[in-house]
Amino acid sequence: MRRQGPGGGSHERAINLPPALLVLIAINLAVHLARQMMSESMDQQVVTQLGLVPEAYTGESGGPWWSLLLAPITYQFIHGGWVHLGVNMITLAAFGAPVERLLGVRRFVLFYLSAGVVAGFIHVAFFSTSPDPVVGASGAISGVFGAVLMALHHVGRLRSLLPVAGIWIALNVFFGLWGNGPGTGGEPVAWAAHIGGFVYGLAAFRLFLPAAMHVPPENPGDG
Repeated sequence: MRRQGPGGGSHERAINLPPALLVLIAINLAVHLARQMMSESMDQQVVTQLGLVPEAYTGESGGPWWSLLLAPITYQFIHGGWVHLGVNMITLAAFGAPVERLLGVRRFVLFYLSAGVVAGFIHVAFFSTSPDPVVGASGAISGVFGAVLMALHHVGRLRSLLPVAGIWIALNVFFGLWGNGPGTGGEPVAWAAHIGGFVYGLAAFRLFLPAAMHVPPENPGDG
């Protein structure tokens, strides 16, 4: 994006990311910085009440109503550590920029948050009795990755989704069941949330496209 300088010229922004991405990254950073200033007990309370706890939705003793209402959104902005946050924000910047430019600010934010909500409840469905809170933007980012693949397929640059999708799903299942992914700090990977967000991204991407962009893919045989 270019903007005019005082002399009538133009120059690039120092950080050339679309506005919604900048705001999302800034909120994630601000939340993590605020948590660093809290006592350990207060921070744990934040994670417990604003993280997504499956048992709170499926057990007899659920959490406060406001926690149940907010957690599907707020858990997406809480991270397990600086590495977890850094990996997610770099991935969000890489995958999110082309998707936001296609969808526009409002559609992108709605798509992103809804992917995180769907991803979170897929995790709840698979681990309904777990008392452990799930945190992080990975489910929403997985949805954005699914949208990137759909966008490439839409314009004819990716002939088949199956190989990439199959490898990505297999890696998530592997790290979730037998190992730890990058930036998790030794905590298990919420693989069901990742896969749920990814499948949502594949399935829902077209629903968020502006009407003018609902056109058939390019014909590979055209010159």
